[in-house]
Amino acid sequence: MMSAPTFAVAGPVRGAEVAAPRSLRATGIPEAAASASGTGSMGGFAAAGFGTVALGALVGRASTRRGASSKQAKFVGLSAAVPAAQQSSFVRDQLVACRAQLGEVSLDDMDRHIEEIEAVAKKMLAGVAAAGMVFTSCADGAMAYPVFAQQNYPNPREPTGKLACANCHLAGKEIDVRMPAEVLPDTIFRTTVEVPLKYKKRLQPIADGSKASLNIGAIAILPEGWKLAPKDRLPKSLKKEMKGLSWSAYSKEKPYILVAGPVPGEMYEKMILPILAPDPAKDDKVEFGKETFYFGGNRGRGQVYPEGNKSNNNQFFAEADGTIKAIDGLKVTIQKTDGTSIEQTVLPGADLVVTVGEEVRKDEPITTNPNVGGFGQAEKEVILQDMNRVYAFCALSFSIFLSQLSFVLKKKQFEKVQLAEGF
Repeated sequence: MMSAPTFAVAGPVRGAEVAAPRSLRATGIPEAAASASGTGSMGGFAAAGFGTVALGALVGRASTRRGASSKQAKFVGLSAAVPAAQQSSFVRDQLVACRAQLGEVSLDDMDRHIEEIEAVAKKMLAGVAAAGMVFTSCADGAMAYPVFAQQNYPNPREPTGKLACANCHLAGKEIDVRMPAEVLPDTIFRTTVEVPLKYKKRLQPIADGSKASLNIGAIAILPEGWKLAPKDRLPKSLKKEMKGLSWSAYSKEKPYILVAGPVPGEMYEKMILPILAPDPAKDDKVEFGKETFYFGGNRGRGQVYPEGNKSNNNQFFAEADGTIKAIDGLKVTIQKTDGTSIEQTVLPGADLVVTVGEEVRKDEPITTNPNVGGFGQAEKEVILQDMNRVYAFCALSFSIFLSQLSFVLKKKQFEKVQLAEGF
């Protein structure tokens, strides 16, 4: 049980002790909640740290004047004498009154003292807030699957063509990608990444074993020079189709690799990606021609974490031949043929399909398979078209048409001449 911290002042004792101002007592923690230390360790550490810093500041102020006083200095608690009715809401006035009773009145020192305490309090509150944000962001790791690839793979596409997402999402499910066959330079075109599944009916286990709807995510690897279309150039119709979906760069070094998610699968089954085609006239590294795009789409949680341990979104198998000796919650005891027993622990989420006394063989499933998601890849080719080539093709086609037409007309004319001459 934690009580509100009290401060002390070093200095000569003159009469009664003085109570600490209410506003200096563990700023940010109500008195009624001071005893409830179970609200979190960060709040307790913040209160204790603030009390320590304030105590050190007050002690430092008083220690500079010890040589001027002939009386012995000692620590005096500030929470004993003055009743609560006499306390004021102004910290500065209260401190001036306290120092006046001690015979050490200095308004400049008081103002500087208060500014120091406020600065320390602001820094501590900022640190506590930052720690709280980190703590809450790390609490639900199952929702951050694109981050796993970003942290562990500088390039998400292996030389074999496999994307990094497939290392954790072992089940395979197809995706459908639709995009134009050719585009012009400096134009925005729409790409649709469809991750199909019956999201209203399919549920997956989360970390605690309960069922929840599936989230989805996608990755798009564009050729260098191609990039995400800027928002100020998107037409209103395309913004409406995106439904607020946000794409972000995979890393600062590879802005042409884009990721999205996790987002609710029921709402974003079709993910719209606006792409801006490069202009070779402005970028010497880009050339007209055919380019290859690589896409990946995932629905649901993975089966393996980056550390290599299994998630509870797995089917578990018997580790040895034998007989089910006991089942205690998530622990299954298998008695092997040599008389020894092994205890196997399954994770929450799947249902056991074996009973006590049943014989099992090694690698035989002992639970159902709770996974209903999977990862899929696709490749598409797009031609960056040069309008000069289009004009040249049109001119060539028209010239061929005229040549063929002139040959046909000449043949008809020749046939008429032959008929007129009697051949």
